[in-house]
This record gives sequence, C-alpha cells and structure tokens, in this order.
Amino acid sequence: MISRGDLEHILSETGSYRIERTTSTDNTDKFCQAICAFSNDLPGSGVNGYLIIGVYNNGKLAGLKVDERLLLQITDIRTDGNILPQPVMTVEKFSFEDGDILVTEVQPSEFPPVRYRGRVWVRVGPRKSIASEAEEKILTERRFSNIHTFDAMPCLGTTMSDLDVPLIKKEFLSKAIAEEVLADDKRPIEEQLISLGFYDLRYNCPTNGAIILFGVNPERYLHGSYVQYVRFKGKDMAEVMPQIMFQLYDIALLVVTEKLSIICLQIKFPISNPKPKVTRKINPCACARSPAGAFFSI
Repeated sequence: MISRGDLEHILSETGSYRIERTTSTDNTDKFCQAICAFSNDLPGSGVNGYLIIGVYNNGKLAGLKVDERLLLQITDIRTDGNILPQPVMTVEKFSFEDGDILVTEVQPSEFPPVRYRGRVWVRVGPRKSIASEAEEKILTERRFSNIHTFDAMPCLGTTMSDLDVPLIKKEFLSKAIAEEVLADDKRPIEEQLISLGFYDLRYNCPTNGAIILFGVNPERYLHGSYVQYVRFKGKDMAEVMPQIMFQLYDIALLVVTEKLSIICLQIKFPISNPKPKVTRKINPCACARSPAGAFFSI
C-alpha cells in the first residue's frame, strides 16, 4: 500500500493517468469505472493506479470524514461481481488536519481486458473512457502473452538455494549451451536461467520447471514431483517387490541406468517348453532410455 509520504507527493501531480481524484462519496459508477480503467493499464506501465476520495482536482483536501459505511462501500466493489475479472485492490484511510482521505490502490491486471458491467474502461491521460476496438485488441493480446504453461510459472516462495546449482552448471548448462558460448557468458546464474525459462525475473524466483528438474527437495513445493518404479509379485498386486523413486532430472540424465537395469534384469520368466539356451547381451542403457522417452513424450 502507498505510504503517507508518497501520497502527499502524488496529491500535487496534475494530469496523471494513474490518479483519479474526487470529492464524491456516493458515485459508485465513477469509482468502478476508475478501478476498471486502472486494472486494464492501457499504457502497459505496470504501475499501480490510485482512486483518491476526499481531494479536489488541485490537490486540496475537501474536509471529508471517512466512516465505516464509506469504507465498506468501496471495499465491496471488489466482490460485487460488476467488475470482472476481480480487481486486485487495497483500501486505506489517511487522516490529515484538513480532513480524511480514502485511497484505493489498484494493481494492473495480468488478464485484461477487465470489464465493468460488460464495458472495458481505460485511461487516456487524465481522463477515462470506453476502450475502442483497437484498444481492446491490445488488452486481449496482452492477456494471451501473460498466460504461461505450468512449468513456466514462478514457484513462489522459492529461492536459488532451493536449486542444485552445481548440478545445473555441470550437467545441464554444459549440454544445453555450446561450449564456446558458455565460456563467454559471464552473467550470474539467475540471468542464465532466465534465458532458458527457468527463472522468473518479475517475482525473483525459480519457475516450477526449475524446481521440478533441479530442485534440492522439489516435493516441498510441488507434491508428487517424482517418478516411482514399482514391481508387484503376482497379478493381485498384494505384495510389492523392490521399488525405486526417481527425481525427474535423474531420468533426463539417465542416472537411473544402473539401479533400474539391475532390477529389470533380475526378472525371471517361467519356461514351459525348454529350448536350447540362447545367450543375449542386453544393453542396460535401454532400460533407462525407455522410461525417459516415455516421460518426456507426455
């Protein structure tokens, strides 16, 4: 939420596209239109917008006394169903010698266009209006660009310490990037992962894909992020024979070769019609490439 010092600064700003001042306390349509316009953020600035109630256009306070009724009236705008998708907003009361100010801070929506009663409102300079067809197209394209697949989304709450960085440098980067390019790349590991889609700069954290593949303990954040190999004795699956749980990156590196091949090659098949003994040499790597190919083709 905006601080008191920043609020005093923006009160003096004139003609700003991110500030709406009003002395009205009952013009709900005006409030909703402003919140909708701030959510759409037509310029794509990424900065928050502010609906400031109790202030004249010249920045002087109107002597308003903010009560609980007005607070509830503004906060209910978020969930009354008239603005969709729901806006991300916070409401705060500030008290000065000349009166109170009620500030509604609105974050730009990641999934525009946002509509108020079916209409898309935007701000063009200091005024708001209904979006034109071209402006609505811009907002729609922005919505599609913000929709990421699960693996590309940030894994909130994680840091670089949750990744096995030595493994990334030794086993992944050396294979994903040409040797001469990697030798000339002096960027921090975070920036290298950003270029590969494994780090989110906006939230300053690894992506889900990075945690799944390179995480020290991926199940701490993403439950079920492992592959389990199980053998059962008999058809009723009542008795479990030796089983192994693999991290997903183990499969990609074929690190499972030794463990999996040992188990697979221990399988004994009954022979009903004995035939001359035939010796076959089995490549253990095939035992690991099969699950790896099956997993990464999903």
